[in-house]
Amino acid sequence: MPQHKSPMKRMKTDKKREARNNYVKRTIKTLAKKFRSELPVEEKQKMLDTLYAQLDKAAKKGVIHKRTASRRKSRLAASLNKELSTAKK
Repeated sequence: MPQHKSPMKRMKTDKKREARNNYVKRTIKTLAKKFRSELPVEEKQKMLDTLYAQLDKAAKKGVIHKRTASRRKSRLAASLNKELSTAKK
């Protein structure tokens, strides 16, 4: 436990930041799970926009790395495109 005032304040802000980061990460994971579930393709296309926005916000705030956000967006789009191609056949 810190003895000085500044590290005590730092612990408090770290706790708040950790709570926010965990909330954002959980939200992204939940949306991604819903996206991968058995939904119609039209709904998945709408959900993809919200997922992109959440990933971009998280990367901008520093919750996740920008390349991580980019990779996840790419994989989500690839899975949707794969579904679209199988649905057309």
